[in-house]
Amino acid sequence: MQHLTLLTLALTLIATICFAKSPYQSVLQHSRIRGRQHGPNVCAMQKIQGTDKKYFTNCKQWYHRKICGKPTVISYECCPGYEKLPGEKGCPAALPLVNIYNTLGVVGAATTKMYSERAQLREEIEGPGSFTFFAPSNQAWAALPNEILDALVSNVNIELLNALHYHMVNRRLTSEDLKHGSAFPSMYQDFNVHIHHYPNGIVTVNCARLVKTDQHATNGIVHVVDRVITAVTNDVHTFIDTDDDLETLRTAVAAAGLTQMLESDGHYTVFAPTNEAFEKIPPEMLNRILGDPVALKDLLNYHILKNMQCAESITSGTPLETLQGTVLEVGCDGADMTLNGKAIIQKKDQLGTNGVIHYINELLIPDSAKTLLELAQGSAVTTATKLFVDAGLGSHLSGSEALTILTPQNEAFKESVTMTGDLKKLLKNHILKEQLSSGSLYYGQELETLGGTKLRVFVYRNSLCIENSCIVAHDKIGRFGSMFTVDKVLTPPMGTIMDVLKADNRFSLLVGAIQTAGLTELMNQAGPHTVFAPTNDAFSALPKADLNKLMSNPKELASVLKYHMAKEILVSGGVGSHTRLKPLQGDKLELNMKNQTVYVNKVPVVEADLMATNGVVHAVGAIIKPLPPKVDREQADDPIRTASSMRTDSRIGVKNDDLFQKVRKSLSSRTMTRVQ
Repeated sequence: MQHLTLLTLALTLIATICFAKSPYQSVLQHSRIRGRQHGPNVCAMQKIQGTDKKYFTNCKQWYHRKICGKPTVISYECCPGYEKLPGEKGCPAALPLVNIYNTLGVVGAATTKMYSERAQLREEIEGPGSFTFFAPSNQAWAALPNEILDALVSNVNIELLNALHYHMVNRRLTSEDLKHGSAFPSMYQDFNVHIHHYPNGIVTVNCARLVKTDQHATNGIVHVVDRVITAVTNDVHTFIDTDDDLETLRTAVAAAGLTQMLESDGHYTVFAPTNEAFEKIPPEMLNRILGDPVALKDLLNYHILKNMQCAESITSGTPLETLQGTVLEVGCDGADMTLNGKAIIQKKDQLGTNGVIHYINELLIPDSAKTLLELAQGSAVTTATKLFVDAGLGSHLSGSEALTILTPQNEAFKESVTMTGDLKKLLKNHILKEQLSSGSLYYGQELETLGGTKLRVFVYRNSLCIENSCIVAHDKIGRFGSMFTVDKVLTPPMGTIMDVLKADNRFSLLVGAIQTAGLTELMNQAGPHTVFAPTNDAFSALPKADLNKLMSNPKELASVLKYHMAKEILVSGGVGSHTRLKPLQGDKLELNMKNQTVYVNKVPVVEADLMATNGVVHAVGAIIKPLPPKVDREQADDPIRTASSMRTDSRIGVKNDDLFQKVRKSLSSRTMTRVQ
């Protein structure tokens, strides 16, 4: 009953948080719950150490104790609209309901109150009406550049009054009314103030964060914001069109045909590269992109988010979709806004009527605007990239051919590589003649290379392989080609399985055994085959009498060899923790991978993935034998269990012992079925 009560309370708590009216109310409710042990109407606040920034806390922030990567300290304060009473716990008293002018003085906006009086706004906000005042905090006024503040206070009857009127709406708006993307006419020439209400509970007005909300007054409501806001009159394209620092961007926008979109209604976020950002790109690459309308449009759309993201709305890294179709990781590091982990934003929150601009000093180039060679540079395939260039294949990778490149990761090259004619030919077989995506590949598909070789596709439960090389990273889809990162250097198929065995001196005894057993034709047939090929050392390890006896009996020899063969192709990359193959003769082969070595029936594979046109060969250093039944192995590994079973059997008696054996046999059968 106690557990049921706790469960009910937990569900009620979750429901209270999850079904709050808005993201802001949800976070506020969470802060109330975290602060309830300190009394009624107490909210838990998180303050970034070394700053004045405070936030109501959500679950993630509470447990991580970080905002924008910086540690926070927890404080407990009165929730909006409440105050302490001497001698009483928590914040039991609602703030006195007074007019807006007097409310400013008790909610941390005393400077706004002072300037309201100087601008002769006091009478208006003390009198009748129903206003919403987005009041800058004391810190917001202190952070205002001196030249702007001087311009305001030197003409209080016009400039300062207009500025304060822009912070006011001629109606009462609670936090519930501040919907994402909404706009309300201000009391300064009806210029709109722009509201954004984010999933993490942050609410902004013209990108200024609401730090205290819903401070009710007799003639309206006060929301305290963290900066002084200014009127917004231009769209984002006008910003780009009139700023000399964005001259190159302006030219690119016009060439890509994006002018009309940036002038239209919307809620865009533009990460605007400055002239400096464009100058950092190699001229050859930049000119190629600027001269290619498709690549240029992708480049620019990669800098534009589908929604409006003010800097103050970011408290941790968040993937956000761009117009180009991929995502940018938009985050923060202290006071710095970051893109893909880099603090490259020079100027934030340049607000337009249809979005916001953040100036960046580094160009973001999406994969879709890059050539194959550019895709490969600066990633985990630098060794392969250099080899492709050294092999004289750079023109294929930097041109407009529709190709797919298979690039082995750096770890695939364990030793230094010298360029030879054979290596050049091999590298040419790492380039496919068409642009592909890994999602379109299927089992048995044949892919033609620039070298004229046909490569096969193998699909396994947890891997996708082209011959012996398996794809280990997401595709990079470029302007004309695609790049697949693979785990090892490709081994194109070279002849049938019999050809592979004959070409390797390690298998001379196996070749003789196959011929003696009459399996030569089978090893030359179309397949598919997987052969675990015992080396000469594996045969030599057998007692001489046993080896002679085996070699003199073709039927028994064929049976042993067929236990080393399967009627499918399994490369090492397709081996998981519990992989099984059905041999041509016998029950099963059990495979697993340990320390990058394949084991088959506990016999290590000494060299994997010798590719043939009709299958694959894996060299093993011992003759593979069937494993004992799994139940017997478990009992053999557990002497205590075995002894206990023997003692139990001796006590049961003959009649009950028969019943016990039937039950154990039944359980054993179920176990084997479940494992299979």
